[in-house]
Amino acid sequence: MIIFGTRGYIYQLAILTLLCGHCGNPAAHTLRKHVTKFTLFFIPLFPVSTKYATQCTFCGAERRVEREEAERLQAQGGMGGGQDFPQGAGGIPQQQNPYQQ
Repeated sequence: MIIFGTRGYIYQLAILTLLCGHCGNPAAHTLRKHVTKFTLFFIPLFPVSTKYATQCTFCGAERRVEREEAERLQAQGGMGGGQDFPQGAGGIPQQQNPYQQ
C-alpha cells in the first residue's frame, strides 16, 4: 500500500508597516509564503505550488501578491530581509553576552 498526498507549509518572511487597502490603517503586515508539497509516506518530496500573501494585523485582511512583489517587499525590510546578524555555526544567529568582554 502506497500512501501519498500533499501538505501545506507556511513561512513568515517579513513584518512590514504598510497602509491596509481594506481598513485604511497604517499597520503591521506579515508577509507569508504558502508552499504545498507532495508527500510520499508522510515525507515531503517536492513543492507543488507556492503562493505569497500579506495579512494586516489590525483587521486580518489578507491580500495575495506576486512573487516579484513579495521579493521586493522582503528586500524593503522586516525579519530576515535587511537585518544583519552575527552568524554562528550552521547560520544560526548567536546571542551576545553583555558580561563578556
